[in-house]
Amino acid sequence: MKLRPFTGTITALATPFRNGTVSYDDLRKLVAFQIKGGIDGLVPVGTTGESPTLDYDEHIDVIRCVVAESRGRVPVIAGTGSNSTHEALHLTKLADEAGADAMLVVAPYYNKPSQEGLFRHFSAIAEATDKPIILYSIPGRCGIEISVGVVARLRAKYKHVAWIKEAGGSVDRVDQLKQELGGDITVLSGDDSLTLPFMAVGAEGVISVASNLYVREIGKMVRLALANDFAKATKIHRRLYPAFKTLFIEPNPVPIKAALKRAGIIASDEVRSPLCEMTPANAQALAKVLAQLD
Repeated sequence: MKLRPFTGTITALATPFRNGTVSYDDLRKLVAFQIKGGIDGLVPVGTTGESPTLDYDEHIDVIRCVVAESRGRVPVIAGTGSNSTHEALHLTKLADEAGADAMLVVAPYYNKPSQEGLFRHFSAIAEATDKPIILYSIPGRCGIEISVGVVARLRAKYKHVAWIKEAGGSVDRVDQLKQELGGDITVLSGDDSLTLPFMAVGAEGVISVASNLYVREIGKMVRLALANDFAKATKIHRRLYPAFKTLFIEPNPVPIKAALKRAGIIASDEVRSPLCEMTPANAQALAKVLAQLD
């Protein structure tokens, strides 16, 4: 298949709930808001989409809903990772059948495989689909980093493994990836507050949580950075920085759901256990930042 660029601003979508079930009406509303705002791509059922607490049917139905609402206007990148290779393969095949354009596959969490184990895990997934695979390295949640060596091995063996969402918090790590692979790898920031520093050393966009709400602003910032106008991009970064930090004052996606409800984009900020609502003090701090940006 023809590989799409998967650069720019891509939103890691929240999954709206009402009374314990997925609110597909709110999800469609959120997708429409994103496309109207000029988003470059959408990621349903990533961590921001609370994939750990969605069952298989919900997981695939959310993907189908986003694919249907997007109507081919932007690529849909389905989260299909797991700490079980068998489960990741199953989710990848189902997402492929559901019409996803690409897969976002996180490093296995908790069981901490060796780097050879990681290579075999991602290889099995790459051999199960010809659709693009975006690797996702987030050692703070997974307890393990996808090494530059493993990324290089996968890139050399599979032409459709050419992207990585980098959420390790290190500009140097982005530099290492670009030094090793250059234009053969597309790096996407996985941290809103680090998007601009990452792009300064070669990243080509972001998979963003904050763009659930600030889709136009983050899109403009990223486009300016891609055009090498970092002076103007930095002005937007500085303005949004308080939100970038406060939206992670509690575990993601609790604050972004509260922000989306406040903006009237979704009807409820409900999350699934073991996540819970924000503390009153943190909710007040978030509301203050959002009001200042309004």
